[in-house]
Amino acid sequence: MKKKLLIIGHTWPEPQSTAAGTRMMQLIQLFQTAGYAVNFASAASRSDYCVRLSERGVMEHSINLNDSSFDHWVKEEKFDAVMYDRFMIEEQFGWRFRESCPNSINILDTEDLHFLRNAREVAFKNNEDVSAVHLNNSIAMREIASIYRCDLTLIISEYEMEFLQNQFRIPKELLFYVPFLLEPEMLQKLKATNFKNFKERTHFSTIGNFIHKPNYDAISHLKTDIWPLIRKKAPKAQLHIYGSYESPKISQFHNEKQGFYIKGRVPDANRVIQNSRVLLAPLRFGAGLKGKLFTAMETGTPYVGTSIANEGIFTKVKSNSYNTSALFAQQAVKLYTDQLQWVQQQEQGFKTLKSRFNIHLFQDSLISRILEISTHIEKHRLNNFMGKLLQQQAFNSTKYFSQWIEEKNKE
Repeated sequence: MKKKLLIIGHTWPEPQSTAAGTRMMQLIQLFQTAGYAVNFASAASRSDYCVRLSERGVMEHSINLNDSSFDHWVKEEKFDAVMYDRFMIEEQFGWRFRESCPNSINILDTEDLHFLRNAREVAFKNNEDVSAVHLNNSIAMREIASIYRCDLTLIISEYEMEFLQNQFRIPKELLFYVPFLLEPEMLQKLKATNFKNFKERTHFSTIGNFIHKPNYDAISHLKTDIWPLIRKKAPKAQLHIYGSYESPKISQFHNEKQGFYIKGRVPDANRVIQNSRVLLAPLRFGAGLKGKLFTAMETGTPYVGTSIANEGIFTKVKSNSYNTSALFAQQAVKLYTDQLQWVQQQEQGFKTLKSRFNIHLFQDSLISRILEISTHIEKHRLNNFMGKLLQQQAFNSTKYFSQWIEEKNKE
C-alpha cells in the first residue's frame, strides 16, 4: 500500500509564474517517483495560472483556515507524512495535524529563509551591513521555531544550511539540503548545439515575479543605475523584462526610446530567454536559489549576477559576482560582445547544473532520511527538546486563538 503524503500549500503552484511554484512541482514529482500517494491542500484561492494537479495524479483539496473540519479529515485519511509549504502554513495547520496524526512525520519546506531575506532588505534600505540586529527579527523567531517543531526541514541552499547551523546552532539532524531538482533527461539536452548560438541571439533579458520585492528592486536598479551604463557601450541593445503580476509601478519603467521594455507575463519562460544573448540579475537582497538563473543556464544563456543572485549556485560565489553598478554593466557589455567568454560561461552553466542539481543526487537520500525518522520517530523527537517545548507553546497560543476564531465565525 502506498504511503500517503499531504502537502499543505501556501498557494496553488504556478510554475510559469514563480520559482516557488517550480520547486513545488519538483518536490511533488520526487515523492510520486518514490511511491507516495500525494495529496495537495490549500486555503488559498486558485488563479488562472495554477497547475491542474489532478491531471498529474495528485488529489486536490480546498481547506479552510480556523476550521476543525481539517482535523477530522486528516485523522480519517491517516496521512503518513505532511509537508508544510513555508513556516506560515506550519503555524496555521501544524498543531491541528499533530493532534490528529501524532505519529506522522512533519516536514517543512522553507522555499528560502524568509527572515534572512527580510534582514537583508532592511539592512539594504538602511545602507548597513547585515548584522545580528537585523537577523534577530520577529520573522526569525517564528521561522526558526517552526523548524524546531518539525521533524525535518528542507533547505534549498547550501549557504542557508551552513548559516542555520553556524549562526543559530540548529542541529544538522533537523535539516536536509534539497535544491532545485533537474531531471537527467533534461540535463542530457544541455549542449551548445541544441540552442541558438552567440550570433543568432540579440538583446538582454531578465525575468521574475513582479510582486516579489527583490525583483522589483532589481528592475528599478537596472533602470536607474545599470542600464544607462550599458547603453553607452551598446546603444542599439534592448532589455526585455518578463514577469507575472505586472502593476502600474512596473509598467512605468517601460521606455522604448531607452530600449527598456516591460514585456510582462509569458507562457514559456525558456522560449523567450533562449532568444536573448545575456540575462541580467542585479539582485541586492533576497535569499534561497534564484529561478531566473536556472532558466538562464537551462537555455544556454550566460548571465551577470550579484553575490546575492549567485548564492547557493556555485561553491565559490565571489569570482562570478558583480555588486557595483559599474562592474555589473562592464561585465554585461563584455559578455554581450565577447563571443569566447560567452561560450565559456554557457558551458560553465551546463556543467554547474549537471554536477550540482541532478535530482538523482538527492532523491534517494531524502526518502531514506524520511523513512529513518519515521521508523524511529519517538527517539528523533526525544532528541529535539526545543521542538517539544515550542510545540507546547504553540498549542497554548495558536490553538486556542484559532478555536476562538472558529467559534466567532459560527455566530
